[in-house]
Amino acid sequence: MSKLIILIGLPASGKSTLARKIVTRYPQCQLISTDAIRAELFGDEAIQGPWLRVWQQVQQKFYQAVSQKSLGIYDATNVQRRQRRQVIDLAKESGFTHLTGLWLDKSLELCLKRNQQRQRQVPEEVIMKMYRQLTDAPPSCEEGLDVLKRITK
Repeated sequence: MSKLIILIGLPASGKSTLARKIVTRYPQCQLISTDAIRAELFGDEAIQGPWLRVWQQVQQKFYQAVSQKSLGIYDATNVQRRQRRQVIDLAKESGFTHLTGLWLDKSLELCLKRNQQRQRQVPEEVIMKMYRQLTDAPPSCEEGLDVLKRITK
């Protein structure tokens, strides 16, 4: 059974920190991070660049994780329902048979505070827009996830 964990949450909600902890505990995991892909493609994770190039790398890494029978961890914000459905569709097409969503549901205030303490800050208005998107269309198993765990602490 090929498993994929899909992280969901605002910038500075702790997604990448959680992903690193999982990889440390389970080194056979394959971390698929859009930030890391952007850094690889464009020289800096803050450079958004053409999304199609990033998405092609995500696709390749999904297929690679399945072929290696690795647990995959997809680290991206995934705040829009449309984005999550695309990821879920790709995961199933790639051969993942079990999809778990981990929703890091942290307060807007906490994420804004953490963001201010980061070296690479996301503009506050972007985080607020993402918060509205996530609030308007929260993740659910109806999107195609087998399990959804909401992490509030």
